[in-house]
Amino acid sequence: MGAGRRALITTAITVVCAVTVLAAPGTAFASPSPTPTPSATASPTPVTNKDLEAVRAKLDDLYHDAAVATDAYNAAEEQTRKQSAQIVELAKKIVKGQEKLDELKDRAGAAARSQYRTGGLPDEAQLILSDNPQAFLDGAGRILQGQRATKGLIAELTRTQDDLKQYTADASAQWQLLEKNRQAKAAAKKTVTTQIAAAEKLESQLEKKEKERLAKLEQQAALKAQTAWLDSGVLKDISGKASAEGKAAVAYATAQLGKPYEWGAEGPKSYDCSGLTSQAWASAGDPIPRTSQEQWKQLKHVDVKDMRPGDLIIYFDDASHVAMYIGDGAIIHAPRPGRTVTIAGAGSMPILGVVRPDA
Repeated sequence: MGAGRRALITTAITVVCAVTVLAAPGTAFASPSPTPTPSATASPTPVTNKDLEAVRAKLDDLYHDAAVATDAYNAAEEQTRKQSAQIVELAKKIVKGQEKLDELKDRAGAAARSQYRTGGLPDEAQLILSDNPQAFLDGAGRILQGQRATKGLIAELTRTQDDLKQYTADASAQWQLLEKNRQAKAAAKKTVTTQIAAAEKLESQLEKKEKERLAKLEQQAALKAQTAWLDSGVLKDISGKASAEGKAAVAYATAQLGKPYEWGAEGPKSYDCSGLTSQAWASAGDPIPRTSQEQWKQLKHVDVKDMRPGDLIIYFDDASHVAMYIGDGAIIHAPRPGRTVTIAGAGSMPILGVVRPDA
């Protein structure tokens, strides 16, 4: 190991922290002071487990923030799709409304021309001047029907014009919302890529053996959390059997094991956490919201002791991660960038709650 490795790791954490802060909108900063160059004669300083724990904690923060931003991106993406579809439907209504309006105008014009040909005389005058009063009286009923039809035509014309105005106003409002969501997507994408790049930069400062030690520390932390969860006796109360849909969802998720995590991805080659769970349940014939936060908000909540395979476990206070419970205290999930879809302990992360898609 080269001289000053420990100082380099400490500096890397500091730099990464600064980069992520400066990436936030509206952050002011002063020109940095030159970074001291480690002395060529300094004795090698080993990177301790405490140093690596600091790296692990910072990586957890970076990837957590990236997950939150990914959820925001996915939500904006889903809204954009819905709004685009609504705009298409409104455009169809506008076209049909305009065609109907043109037809009604033609009919109204024909009615006006017919009235002009009769001279626009009142019925009494036409009766007096008629050479055949009986024929006129026989046609009076038809005249009244025609007048009612004309009034109905005018009323329908007015309604169609009003509908057309409303469709146009709705389309304009949807365009504004669409643009707002496009901006939200762009902002979320920038945050995601910034956080992931910062995490990758931090990890790149480690040598191979240090990365191996870091991975071992991560495994130990996950095992410690899982052990504490199991020691609470939670599994003795969990005995729910999977529904047919739940079995299908678990089968789908299991078939994705080993595929890479990719933020914003919904398969089939890669997934993010909620992309995996939403596609698994869609394949089971029960579509659910796209993001972990909306899955937490919209799906039925169940107690941990009542959960069964296929249920979704939501993690962290901000519902920024989701996994599928598969039984025996285990989950399948897409963890984070640089990892693959894998099986892990259900209690290896802080559990917010459990939701059931097929309630």
